[in-house]
Amino acid sequence: MGKLIVISAPSGSGKTSIVSYLLKNMETLSFSISACSRVKRENEIEGKDYHFLGIEGFKRSIKEDSFLEWEEVYKNQFYGTLKSEVERIWSEGKTVIFDVDVVGGLNIKKQYPKECLSIFIMPPSVEVLAERLIGRGSESDESLQKRLDKAEEEISQNQEFDTVILNDDLSIACEETQEVITNFIKS
Repeated sequence: MGKLIVISAPSGSGKTSIVSYLLKNMETLSFSISACSRVKRENEIEGKDYHFLGIEGFKRSIKEDSFLEWEEVYKNQFYGTLKSEVERIWSEGKTVIFDVDVVGGLNIKKQYPKECLSIFIMPPSVEVLAERLIGRGSESDESLQKRLDKAEEEISQNQEFDTVILNDDLSIACEETQEVITNFIKS
């Protein structure tokens, strides 16, 4: 059995940027592509960004016990980790890295307490988070408020993770995260 790295954070905290940095700089890591029920966005690629299953396909996969973890994040918006992704990466002799929400990250950690390092990326503040989300230009007022409410709830769970890394400077956060992961893989 290999090792797993969970990177979790509220939406807009920089976890995807940090994971991208890690994948470029650590050849031992391989990204676990999440599955989702939502429609593919214009710039996304099936099997690279997500496995786009649709609502019915996602529900069928739940019944077939295909997921390591899954969650209905919002009504009929499902996200999850396929067991086949973990098996694929371990069969390549690599360490699995996840970019998942807080609930998903904690669920993975519960299933693999010794093999998993869980890292929480902490935003400098909820205000900075709001600025980052607004800067994306992809949020309606309603979805922005949903994400900010969820962010406050997720931030309150940061102590359940093995490590918390503050992302007020992306390059420093990337380096700190890489160091923590390198030490974990060597142990």
